[in-house]
Parts: sequence; C-alpha cells; structure tokens
Amino acid sequence: MPTWPGSAERTNSGDQHGNTSETNQRTREDSLDSAKLAGRASAEAAVTTAPDSGNTTSPRDLTAAAFFDVDNTMMMGASLFHFARGLAARKFFKAADLAGFAWQQVKFRIAGTENVQDLQSSREQALSFVAGRDVSDLVGLSEEIYDELMVNRIWAGTRALAQMHLDAGQRVWLVTATPVELAQIMARRLGLTGALGTVAEHSRGIYTGRLVGEMLHGRAKAHAVRALAASEGLDLRRCTAYSDSANDVPMLSVVGKAVAVNPDQRLREIARSRGWEIRDFRTGRKAARIGVHSVLGAGALAGALAAGLAYRRRDRS
Repeated sequence: MPTWPGSAERTNSGDQHGNTSETNQRTREDSLDSAKLAGRASAEAAVTTAPDSGNTTSPRDLTAAAFFDVDNTMMMGASLFHFARGLAARKFFKAADLAGFAWQQVKFRIAGTENVQDLQSSREQALSFVAGRDVSDLVGLSEEIYDELMVNRIWAGTRALAQMHLDAGQRVWLVTATPVELAQIMARRLGLTGALGTVAEHSRGIYTGRLVGEMLHGRAKAHAVRALAASEGLDLRRCTAYSDSANDVPMLSVVGKAVAVNPDQRLREIARSRGWEIRDFRTGRKAARIGVHSVLGAGALAGALAAGLAYRRRDRS
C-alpha cells in the first residue's frame, strides 16, 4: 500500500510522526475546495450564458426557483452514458475502453464508497479527451447526440413538474454532472431557464483538457445551487429541488422543499425519514431496466473521456 504524505509512520523507537486523521482531514478539505470551485464555475457559466429568448419567459417570482437533477429524474437513464455512446459512435474512442471505468462504477454503486485515488484520477482525466478541440465542436456534437439519443427519453411527469414552476413564474435549472455545454442544450430544448453542469477549462475557445474543480456531483451540486442563488437573489427557503439519487442529498438539503423523483432505495428511505415528497413515474419493469443502465452508465462520461484520451495518445504514438 503506498504511503501518503503526512500519513502515520513509526520509527524504531515507536514514536509516531504525522497523523492519519490529519491526512484524512486534508483530503476532505481538498475535495471540498474542489467541489466549491466546481460549483462556482458552474454557476458562473450558467448566468453568463444568454438564454434562448424563444424558449424562456421573464420570471414573475424572482426569489423562488426549481432545480432538477437530470439522470433518472428528468430523463430515463444516464445522460453521461448516452453522451459517451454518441462519442464512441463518432470514433472518439473505442467502446471497449469503457469497460474498466464501468466496472469502477459498478463497485461504487454497490459499495456506496469512493476510492480517493480514483477520485483524484477522475478529477485530472475527465474531459481531457477534448484537449485541443474547439468548444464549438463539442456544442455541435452535443446538439446531434441529444437529438439522436436523449430527446425521446424525457420523463413526461418530470417535465410537467418543471412546467408547473415555469407557469408559476419561477426559473427552472437543470443540475447535472453532464458537461455544461450539453446540459445547456438540454435546458434550451426543454424551454427551461438554464443549466448547471460540469465545466471544462478552455482558453480562446479551445479546451485545455482540464476540469474547473471537479465533476458537478454530490457536494459540488449543492455549492453550485448556493452560488447561483447568491448571484440571482434567490431565497433558497422558497426553492425546490428534485432528484432520484441519495448522492444528491446535499443539494436536496439546501432548499426549502425537496422532492425524490424515481428514487433509489437509499433516497427513498431518506425521503421518508425526513418527510420529503416522493414522485415515481416508473413501472416496475422500466424501473429495473433503468436501474441497470444507471449502474453501468452513471459517471460513464468521465471514464469514457479518460479512456478516450488514452486511446488518442496510443493512436498518435
């Protein structure tokens, strides 16, 4: 097992140098800082992107808004998985390269824990496959992939919930680990206000191959919602959040009303214990099928992109 800087180490005299708890604390702090950075970057990207005036009406209720997770909440299955499928079809990488990361996702979903080294690796590698490519290229690809693989997977029930908020004069935002470019396309097509998504660093319209912070996941989503609320003058006590996953409890907990939509078992239990509303638009068979896709596909984009980078490097060598 590798020795991490600052980890406990004993000398021959039995003295202990460093402190494991301090190391764990620093790891948590580093992760939290990265999550905050991702959240702020996502909120900034959301408010600096002009909405499509043909789809968005001026809000009448300026201090309330709704935040919708995407995967299994707004759409059936994992958007990242469908995006990776679309990229694989366009020869960005080999479909077989997804296998290793898909297995990591299966382990995570079953065990419910994440390996620190895996997280650090994903933070550095996710989206690196686009290094040197134009932002406009990814936007164009996102439009195509949404039309091919996603447009027919939107949950009618969840879409109706979003429309309810729009009809009440509130703004509605998607909040997802999906690249912000794709997330914003989804929001525009659905007639929503905008989207909070994972931000890839770019310079002069060219991707550098690094993320700003980390993927918009877990605590990062909560930070993004808080940052957006601060910049937009929202009262989080009057806001509503929707999700299917216990991973989004941080986001669900920062608003006044949380709704579990098509919830996984952990979120269903949490929702019941906290008195949160539960909405389920699935049939039994559909729930089982989507659950399998979620296990195999959730987070697949990060792995797909990392695998894609490795493939591209091999191809160039």
